[in-house]
Amino acid sequence: MVGEIIIENVVKKFTTVDGDEITALNGINLNIRSGEFVSLIGPSGCGKSTLLRLIAGLIFPDGGKITLDSDEIKKPDAERGFMFQNHMLFPWLNIYDNVAFGLRARKIFKDKKTDVDEYIDLVGLRGFERSYPHQLSGGMCQRASLARALVGHPKVLLLDEPLGALDAFTRMNIQDEILRIRKEHNMTMIMVTHDVDEAIYLSDRVVIMSARPAKIEKIVSIELAHPRARSNPEFLKYHAAILKLLNYGGKIPELDYYL
Repeated sequence: MVGEIIIENVVKKFTTVDGDEITALNGINLNIRSGEFVSLIGPSGCGKSTLLRLIAGLIFPDGGKITLDSDEIKKPDAERGFMFQNHMLFPWLNIYDNVAFGLRARKIFKDKKTDVDEYIDLVGLRGFERSYPHQLSGGMCQRASLARALVGHPKVLLLDEPLGALDAFTRMNIQDEILRIRKEHNMTMIMVTHDVDEAIYLSDRVVIMSARPAKIEKIVSIELAHPRARSNPEFLKYHAAILKLLNYGGKIPELDYYL
């Protein structure tokens, strides 16, 4: 499996209800290697989720282009799985049918039926496949959402703050599940997060974006072996360095962070 994403000079603009034009992204250039985990982090409203939706093919750039393995992205495709902030499960379907939904929509369910059970097992939901979303915890629903995103065997998994609404312990457990799945499948993963700790724990590189109109301020390579201990002094150094970079290059007086 490959999954190299190349973003070249991407510009994205929106028009407000008052007719004003807003530039969300202004000349974004980024190469994401096959099998790499990259986190996008920056201030709220800077365009992180917009960039993720461009990669998904849900919206389209006003300038530049994005390619997956040299093919330009022009529409949504099963090669790019998407996990949203909320689980987005269909409440009228049980967990099994939610996970199988995409396969049925693509008319490949009969050939891929065993994959549904495999991915329900993979995310630890065996025994809950006949349950409905309202019967499960938020963390279990996010696990089901992860299985649904993975069951089509995408080259790239896109994660738009998928763990932000979860409690700290559930969040850390699912972070470990994501790392385990990535290791087993060597899948390219791109995540939007506001959580510096989460970005360092999961990522090979952390891409720091500026306020709108967004550009890439800095890319930080995380040179730590997995599994990573959050209390490790080197981990804390990355934490402090990224917080300082998020301080917008000195536009705000420097602060002391007690970690």
